[in-house]
Amino acid sequence: MPGLVRSVRTPEFQGVTFHEVMAKSIVNRVPDASSMPFHWAINPYRGCSHACVYCFARKTHDYLGFDSGADFDQQVVVKVNAAEVARKDLARRSWGHELVALGTNTDPYQRAEGRYGLMPGIITALAESGTPMSVLTKGTLLRRDLPLLADAAQHVPVDLSSSIAVFDDELQKAIEPGTPSTAARLATVRAAADLGFRVTVFVMPIMPWLTDSPEQLEEGVRRIAEAGASEVMYGALHLRQGAKEWFLAWLDREHPELAEGYRRFYGSSSYAPKGYRAQLAARMEPLLGRHGLRGAPDLDQPEVRRAARRRAEEATAPGPQLTLF
Repeated sequence: MPGLVRSVRTPEFQGVTFHEVMAKSIVNRVPDASSMPFHWAINPYRGCSHACVYCFARKTHDYLGFDSGADFDQQVVVKVNAAEVARKDLARRSWGHELVALGTNTDPYQRAEGRYGLMPGIITALAESGTPMSVLTKGTLLRRDLPLLADAAQHVPVDLSSSIAVFDDELQKAIEPGTPSTAARLATVRAAADLGFRVTVFVMPIMPWLTDSPEQLEEGVRRIAEAGASEVMYGALHLRQGAKEWFLAWLDREHPELAEGYRRFYGSSSYAPKGYRAQLAARMEPLLGRHGLRGAPDLDQPEVRRAARRRAEEATAPGPQLTLF
């Protein structure tokens, strides 16, 4: 593994191995063909002990020589010099001070952050360089850094988002076994809102036949509104390669009655059918409006991705050639 310093196991993280590496760079460019509304990201960790069965990032672990199943949950790469390298990256004369997103691939506030404490240094580096930032997490350790983020927000824009998709405690423990409880995450939203942050909650993924009943959606939106959130980003489950195999194997064990339906939905695609996604939006938008929340659908949709790829291809296409005679 490039930059590997050591691999560590500790009793308090049973079954997890941390691979401590020295990163050469940490502020990474997001591909132009991406559908994401930002161009730069920092991911201090690779792999994630949250162990969400559906995690879209699982496939990225293959590039490290690990598998996208249990290894993704248990073999966590830690960029121990993340804050130092961030300062160097952000000090470059070419740096344009565009927004940097934290938590785009794996969670920056997963349990490992309690051991390594990388985020305060990263937040400080971004704020001191005059760089706007956004944070997306399922972790409640965000509360530790809320005063620091509030201070940073006095100097640069800071957007905070929490991912909360499952409001059934039993299902949440089964499908997101390493995450804090839904109640604890909602309390973190409240703590951030009380400090003046306009918090977005990502109700993603909404899983067909598991979390998409009218009663489940109503309860979720109500509890999010009560926690003081300002906006909800929602979207149906994606199942890309790596995550798809892991999720379907889990489904076969835990909910075999749904296996046929899921294979029909996702057999030849990473996305739920367009009709299902449209129906979900038609249900979510009025529900959000009734609870006083702004709503926005997931940007990572096949139609949006195709448009982003076209723009990227057009931007790199050669211009007309001048022929000299």
